[in-house]
Amino acid sequence: MTYQITVEQHFEAAHFLRGYKGKCEKVHGHRYRVVAHLSAAALNDIGLAYDFSDLKRHLREIIAKFDHELLNDLPPFKNINPSAENIATTIYRELKPKLSGDPVTITAIEVWESPEQGVAYTPD
Repeated sequence: MTYQITVEQHFEAAHFLRGYKGKCEKVHGHRYRVVAHLSAAALNDIGLAYDFSDLKRHLREIIAKFDHELLNDLPPFKNINPSAENIATTIYRELKPKLSGDPVTITAIEVWESPEQGVAYTPD
């Protein structure tokens, strides 16, 4: 038996893609939707797989530095493109240590640039 825990947060930011040939090479903005998926094999003593509030707090702490910023000006995006793929990977890398010691695993981080397009990063 496995429980899947899912939390969604949003942030507003601008970015541009270096080396891209097309509209996205120009500065533009998105209302990013970030969805974190965790799995847990068991419930705690009060019947929770993981507290939604804790996961939302961790996610808010990570994405707060992105909100209303030009992502290209922030680490690690000064050196890599702030693509949805790289944003998802960055969020995963920052969330993972916040969950160390907790009986959960990150199964996916989704980053949506619009309601019609997004990416899911699923760690190996």
